[in-house]
Amino acid sequence: MRGAVLDGKRISQEIQDELRPRIAVLTAKKRAPALAVVRVGDDPASQIYVRNKIKACHDLGIRSIEFTPRGDITTSELLEALEPLRTDDSVDGILVQMPLPRQIDADAVTRRIVDAARDVDGFGVHSLGSLVLNEPAPRACTPAGILQLLKRYQIPIAGRHAVVVGRSNIVGKPMALLLLHENATVTICHSKTSDLAEECKRADILIAAMGRAAAITASYIKPGAVVVDVGMNRITDPDTVRALFAHDAARLAAFEKNGSVLVGDVEPRAMQELSSYYTPVPGGVGPLTIAMLMANTVEIAETRLGC
Repeated sequence: MRGAVLDGKRISQEIQDELRPRIAVLTAKKRAPALAVVRVGDDPASQIYVRNKIKACHDLGIRSIEFTPRGDITTSELLEALEPLRTDDSVDGILVQMPLPRQIDADAVTRRIVDAARDVDGFGVHSLGSLVLNEPAPRACTPAGILQLLKRYQIPIAGRHAVVVGRSNIVGKPMALLLLHENATVTICHSKTSDLAEECKRADILIAAMGRAAAITASYIKPGAVVVDVGMNRITDPDTVRALFAHDAARLAAFEKNGSVLVGDVEPRAMQELSSYYTPVPGGVGPLTIAMLMANTVEIAETRLGC
């Protein structure tokens, strides 16, 4: 058995193409949707993530506003600097890029700046509470994208046993709730779970979101399971790279050229050989996160502008 690839890039493009006519209607009748992104400091990963989000906005015709306060700013200074954004009615969605520098109280910033009506990330108390109750509100982008991926590949969810490894408020918890609302039987696993391999091996749908490179190995995967790898871990150790990608000449060549390579939370060869479907890293879940951010922005704009 060798699993079929769940192509996140293709599904992301489908979702964005479906947004274009909706954006055109908004722009013609009212104005273009608008997304504000706050990035504090010069974290390299954050710079890449924000750059990709801004590019997606430009490609779709969504107005983007980027705020880049200095990295040593205090919480009170940041709140003061962002106060005009909080009251700017021309902005539909507000996103505070995480992580913030250590000296900043992230909860204080998000609670003050990102009101419930413009919580484009879907991380706020109102959005998460609405998810629990299965009521309309922006959904966390990565879990919402994974659900779209499963549905558009016509993978059955109702009645299946789904195991989510990871309990973060960004991926694990909302992912479990979204699957529950689709009538899956859901198990949430975490660092204190006894016999994690045994729990994972019961999964028809396995979602790995633990942030540990290749931690899910062959002994964790039931043959024929659908495996969704949310992890994005950069590895630089040559021996580890050779052990993980001995079967993949292209990835070894990329490592030789760049000095690093990305791997998910699932051991690549095991995932490919044991699953019925799987998400590659990169190119699986990542593109869907940005697509759903764009979708949330458009939906919020439609609601706020009455279109």
